[in-house]
Amino acid sequence: MTAPIKDYLKRSNGFQAAKWSEPVVMEMTGTGRRGVVFDDAPAPALPGKAGRKTAPALPELTEHDALRHYLHLSQMCLGMLGVSLFGTCTMKYNPRIGERAALEHLKDLHPLQDAESLQGILELYDNFSDFLCEVSGMYQFVFQAGGGADAAYTHACVTRAYHASRGELQQRDQIITTIQTHPCSPATANTAGFEVITLSLEENGYPSIEQLKSVVGPRTAALMVNNPDDMGIYNPDIKEWVKIVHEAGGLCFYDHANFNGVMSRLRARELGFDACMYMLHKTFGAPKGGGGPAVGAYGCAEHLVPFLPSPLVVKTGEGYVLDEDRPQSIGRVREFWGNAPQVLKAYAWARAMGAEGLREAADISVLSNNYMDHRLGQVKGVSRSNPGIDVPRMEMTRHSVEQVTQDTGCTIFEISNRMTDFGIDALWLSHEPWLVAEPFTPEAGELWSKDDIDYWIDVMEHVIGEAYADAEIVKTAPHNGPIKALTSALDDPAVWATTWRAYERKHLKKVAAE
Repeated sequence: MTAPIKDYLKRSNGFQAAKWSEPVVMEMTGTGRRGVVFDDAPAPALPGKAGRKTAPALPELTEHDALRHYLHLSQMCLGMLGVSLFGTCTMKYNPRIGERAALEHLKDLHPLQDAESLQGILELYDNFSDFLCEVSGMYQFVFQAGGGADAAYTHACVTRAYHASRGELQQRDQIITTIQTHPCSPATANTAGFEVITLSLEENGYPSIEQLKSVVGPRTAALMVNNPDDMGIYNPDIKEWVKIVHEAGGLCFYDHANFNGVMSRLRARELGFDACMYMLHKTFGAPKGGGGPAVGAYGCAEHLVPFLPSPLVVKTGEGYVLDEDRPQSIGRVREFWGNAPQVLKAYAWARAMGAEGLREAADISVLSNNYMDHRLGQVKGVSRSNPGIDVPRMEMTRHSVEQVTQDTGCTIFEISNRMTDFGIDALWLSHEPWLVAEPFTPEAGELWSKDDIDYWIDVMEHVIGEAYADAEIVKTAPHNGPIKALTSALDDPAVWATTWRAYERKHLKKVAAE
């Protein structure tokens, strides 16, 4: 254990979240309270029975009531303010200037405006497509997909349209993937009507070329893979893979969910891939999750451009147009042309970084991961996937506390809960299927300092030490948060409520009746 956590534990009893007896905002109403008084809006021309018969029961609050309420909620939740090494998602810092830029430059725009009045944002889309083409070697990017899975589905649809245009769709009904590829690839391939062929991993961490050759053939429509995968392992034979699939007539799709470790180090097109996607909400600094929504930037080589979703932003001699007249297009995969604020934030981040910045970020990401891998290998009870692989992993490595669980009974879930007592965000474990018992997959990326990484590992080492000394303190965690460990109540649909209406039905009316 290093000095920082010793000092931290000596100075305090660990992280203590604020705890307020905060009602939900719908219960805070006070008749006549107002924050902002709006002018009466004209009656909307709603069709048929769409109009309300009674006014909605919205809470009446002052601006200060609302501000204090949400400040209390934020104090009870670390959010992304703790050290968060959330694997596979490259949880970057989202620069606040991106929010300001989106607010200032997009607040007066609407996607239904005439394209002539949208020249600025269309130019930005075109410029960002050019930037990503430079990074990937592809010919054209679109930003319509609502996330990584949506981009994978876009590719499955493009694959279908491409083979249909060649009269081979009935023949080519299989898409090949691997068991460690993101689950969205087999799921979207199946949703688009393809049979999914899943290859298993061998001792070196990736399927063999012989496995691939055994399934490739006249029925092959495409290959969809991550590289590196979520264990951080890069397939050194990927060029040969692409060649084998191409020789059989299939397309190759590169899921860049784990792009952070290879940014500016490789280009998908130069490896032979026909298409790829990036997650702007992760790799390129745009917010994810509650700060989202997401954007999946989908790019392809020239021979697949006719099948891209419509409308396509096209540069003409006089400016930019939204091209809808594209008879081979798969149509829309989402409304309009994608989430403009997210595209703007990601574009701003990419331009600020530049080519050298992306390369440096990739290098720091790989260096941080391999430093973590070395230190975690010295923690009692911690092992890693594919221990026989001695080449440096990319931006993440999958580890396991299986030995800790066998020795103490404490699972990785309980260890994660206990780590939140020290200001660590709950860690990420693994995608399905779980190939590693009691897994965890930290990813430092380029954001976190060596001190942050050391603190994160120190806390894990400390908690594992607690598990061996007094397992109950780990099993009953968290102890310093506003709520305790979740119970089996989440298994009972009569208890939980995800909407205010459900909460009213299940709880408030029940209380009133009593």
